[in-house]
Amino acid sequence: MTAEFRSLPLSQPLLDVVAGLGYAQLTPIQEQSIPVLLTGQDLVGQSQTGSGKTAAFSLPILQKLTLETRALKALVLCPTRELSAQVAREMRKLGSKLPGLQVLVVAGGEPLRPQANALEKGVHIVVGTPGRVLDHLGRGTLDLSEAATVVLDEADRMLDMGFADDMQQILEALPRTRQTVFFSATFPSSIEALSRQYQRDPVRVTIAADREDTQITQQLVLRVEPERKLQALRWALSRYPHESAIVFANFKATVAELEKALANAGTSVASLHGDLEQFDRDRVMAKFRNQSTRVLIATDVAARGIDIENLDLVINYELPAQPEIYVHRIGRTGRAGKTGLALSFASEREQNKVKGIESHTGVRLERTTMGAPAPLDGDVSDDAPPAQELERAAKMDTLRIAGGRKQKMRPGDILGALTGEAGGLQGSDIGKIEIHDNFAYVAVSKSVSRLAQQSLSNGKIKGKKFVVTLIK
Repeated sequence: MTAEFRSLPLSQPLLDVVAGLGYAQLTPIQEQSIPVLLTGQDLVGQSQTGSGKTAAFSLPILQKLTLETRALKALVLCPTRELSAQVAREMRKLGSKLPGLQVLVVAGGEPLRPQANALEKGVHIVVGTPGRVLDHLGRGTLDLSEAATVVLDEADRMLDMGFADDMQQILEALPRTRQTVFFSATFPSSIEALSRQYQRDPVRVTIAADREDTQITQQLVLRVEPERKLQALRWALSRYPHESAIVFANFKATVAELEKALANAGTSVASLHGDLEQFDRDRVMAKFRNQSTRVLIATDVAARGIDIENLDLVINYELPAQPEIYVHRIGRTGRAGKTGLALSFASEREQNKVKGIESHTGVRLERTTMGAPAPLDGDVSDDAPPAQELERAAKMDTLRIAGGRKQKMRPGDILGALTGEAGGLQGSDIGKIEIHDNFAYVAVSKSVSRLAQQSLSNGKIKGKKFVVTLIK
């Protein structure tokens, strides 16, 4: 019998928030980790993406905070800017009934000075990437002397990305008496070595993937040679119905090539890779989450730490170098019991990679064939799918409002402005609303997006005028 949140020795404000979010039963990683972390013990938690680990380490941190003084008590290291922002959002949400709570994202892609100013004023929790955290340490703008807890979230991914030296320097700069927590989807020897060096008698928690929660409906593999891959991709997108799809490639140049080809075919498509500036990354991800973009072409920067609801198709245009990365890629779809499909392209020479994935996952990938390739560069056959089948028009547009959390903007304020007398929109025309520090995104039906932009631009939100842009 799974335990309930109310059985945990958490403060009433935290329990109230958890209940308000609709969380009742603890996930396995939460049930086994939270009681340990509340005692202050070190821990290594191994679980797959989407298992609830962010709440597993956030609630104990929030429980132990003293909010009267703005002193840094907890540091969370993440491999990417996206995951840092996601973890911070979750911690703010869980701590929404803790007056004065200050959670700061310290990651690259954004100016140093505003982060330094916020650190100088004082924060309780810092969530950031190793490089930027180390940068602030070197400049003397980040004081870790009172940090009681450090969490390395997706520790294996940070090691894969070459952050080993940075992680070690940060751990060396922390107080010796701290609580050290590692969360990782895999447990390679490098994590074990780091644990031996920097943890004290850690409790080990290993959660096997829950088939009901994380197993996708189908894992397919299509044998296709490199010169026919683009045909195969167009065929796959027309063959398998989807609301949202991610296509993974290994290199930025491939991502750019695929985005151009699919856009020319009428597909609603965007790309995500490591060289994008933070503003552009935020814009791309907001549009994809809002279903203003149907297909996202991505390098592995998107394989972890990006939580997309209702993602029903993942295509591995290129197989990853390691089976573990395959697991993280396909873990984007078929979550929380929802259906999903993963399709991987593999050439004759890559069949050993396929066998390696099958050995690692314990699942045999179902072989499939391409009935007829989609037309490419004018190569149209009688039985090829017509071009319009590749056209995946998005149902939603995304508006960007130049006001966010720091301007006291809340989702209800935006919703009220759009559905009130001035806006006149139906609730069914409004989709996901995201509030960031200084801006917000809102999804609206494509048929009324111009009207929504005009209404918000001409009207006021919370008595103030804001610039509203329809982002492309």
